[in-house]
Amino acid sequence: MNTYIKYYPNVYLAKCQEPHEKGSTILVTTKYGKENECIVFNLIYQKEGFYFYSIVRADGFNTQERAKNKAERLQNASNNAQKKSDEYYQASQEGRDFLVLGEPIKIGHHSEKRHRALIDRNYNRMRKSVELSDKAESYESRASYWEAKADQINLSMPESIEYYEFKLQQAQQQHAGLKNGTIPRAHSFSLTYAKKDLNNMENNLAIAQKLWGLTPAEQARAAQQEDSYLL
Repeated sequence: MNTYIKYYPNVYLAKCQEPHEKGSTILVTTKYGKENECIVFNLIYQKEGFYFYSIVRADGFNTQERAKNKAERLQNASNNAQKKSDEYYQASQEGRDFLVLGEPIKIGHHSEKRHRALIDRNYNRMRKSVELSDKAESYESRASYWEAKADQINLSMPESIEYYEFKLQQAQQQHAGLKNGTIPRAHSFSLTYAKKDLNNMENNLAIAQKLWGLTPAEQARAAQQEDSYLL
């Protein structure tokens, strides 16, 4: 049975008992027993008789799709909470025409019990309306967070190679500009932070290439083919 193992933030490898060819489709089982069809990319390492491969879901489901689903669920929850809040608010208007007159409760009168019950009902309805409105706002905020993540690229995606190549180029230009003075330094640590960002981008690109790039053997074959075209 093939299982998942965490390799890097957002990145899971397939832990396999048998070797697999690049491009082959395998079933990988989650810790909850669910099986997902996955496409094999690169052999990342071998350990204790197991093979660890970079993989992507065959159905295209990834962290972006997961974020979109979460955002959609949270937005629906926000809409439902707001709808119920509005319903409680409308219900809290029961007897409004009478209550706005400010009539005092007539102690001992046959209307006393109904008057008190009306006030209590409306108070509880308004309290519930406020609670649901706050909940809707919280859901909305969380939905916005996941909507932003739905457009992010990370190391779990093969397209992260091109993404980090671009980010590395940006980091190199920023670092070089701060170092030679063509870019003004906003504070005394600007160059230090730029160097740290440059190192991070180099590290991320190296990991992305290991996960999704051509292996040394594939690179050699590609070079041979290119030479044959030139001859």
